[in-house]
Amino acid sequence: MKAKDLLEHVDFLDSFKRYGRVKRVVGLMIESQGPESSIGDVCFIHVGTKKKRKIQAEVVGFKDENVILMPYTSLHDISPGSLVETTMKPLEIKAGPGLIGKVVDSLGVPLDQSSLPKGLASVPTEQDPPNPLSRPPISEPIEVGVRMIDSLLTVGSGQRVGIFAGSGVGKSTLLGMIARNTTADLNVIGLIGERGREVREFIERDLGPEGLKRSIVVVATSDQPALMRIKGAYTATAIAEYFRDKGLNVMLMMDSVTRVAMAQREVGLAVGEPPTTKGYTPSVFAILSRLLERTGTNEFGSITGFYTVLVDGDDMNEPIADTVRGILDGHFVLDRDLANKGQYPAVNVLKSISRIMNNIVADEHVKAAERLRELLSTYINAEDLINIGAYKKGASPEIDEAILRYPQILNFLKQGTNEKVSINESVQALLQLVRKG
Repeated sequence: MKAKDLLEHVDFLDSFKRYGRVKRVVGLMIESQGPESSIGDVCFIHVGTKKKRKIQAEVVGFKDENVILMPYTSLHDISPGSLVETTMKPLEIKAGPGLIGKVVDSLGVPLDQSSLPKGLASVPTEQDPPNPLSRPPISEPIEVGVRMIDSLLTVGSGQRVGIFAGSGVGKSTLLGMIARNTTADLNVIGLIGERGREVREFIERDLGPEGLKRSIVVVATSDQPALMRIKGAYTATAIAEYFRDKGLNVMLMMDSVTRVAMAQREVGLAVGEPPTTKGYTPSVFAILSRLLERTGTNEFGSITGFYTVLVDGDDMNEPIADTVRGILDGHFVLDRDLANKGQYPAVNVLKSISRIMNNIVADEHVKAAERLRELLSTYINAEDLINIGAYKKGASPEIDEAILRYPQILNFLKQGTNEKVSINESVQALLQLVRKG
């Protein structure tokens, strides 16, 4: 850069620091008079008398020329007149190969209190989704190591899938199996709104040492402020985007997107948004679309997304489940009745779908999957008659075949949590099962 150009650049630099003062605190919301800032800017609130410290907060709105902020941590020690300093830029986190194997919080800080490795790049947590015309079509499957999924609900590299279930039906266990068994280059796992007890259990039991070696885990527990839970989802997505832009095929798993929506509802209500469907504010549905559209393929690599969705009372039509299902490229429904019968993974094949499968697998594979669905559906529809002895053998050849094949189908659908099956083995087992008889 020439000296003249450099001087002109310096003339445009803003060297002033801008400050404001806390005016009042209401619930989760901090209202301050100044500083001059924009939505999404990070600010520091100076607190404490003897021991000075800074509380990070974010600008989430404006009211009567005052700035509305929400903190990333607790509100303790904030008092009227506390100094508010703006950074004039949104939240950025560090990303790079040095993060692999680490567990970090929503701000990208390691939870084991170790220091970040050198050589990491700064990445904004909020980014625009890829241009639709720059997204290559999904053309090849990605192995997840779960026989039922690889054979009957084949997932494409860059596809986004929702895992819908009530509490305690095996979502975390299924995510752990996928993380350990997938052929993706890297896992990025966002644990959003989880109980603190469950975080270590997931890392040690479900993910395991082998899974952690090729994963980055982002944690925002349920006790943290709403903004930290939202940022946890954004941070996990931003890290996945960083590696996608380096040409990698990334597996992004988020548990759960429902808790992200609940956190955004808290923020929306705090800043005065009107509640709409079941108390969710309009911004909830806006951020869900934006967050989920950030994943998928781009010209460099791909992000295959698995998002768990909690459904109240196993109601698949509640607002968040319905919205997410409409955005994603498929959904897997975990059935409590199947879990109670001891079938794991408890995926209800008849209620689940992969919208990409027919485009990425051979016709023989598609026909075999459809045939197994037909047999399973026939048995389920006649199950009550079979159980009470009302069905007489020979009344329907289709039901007779379904009864004959059902034990084999059930054995095919079951898989141990530590059992790894390749996609080729899964497809061959499916073809062999369908061809019998």
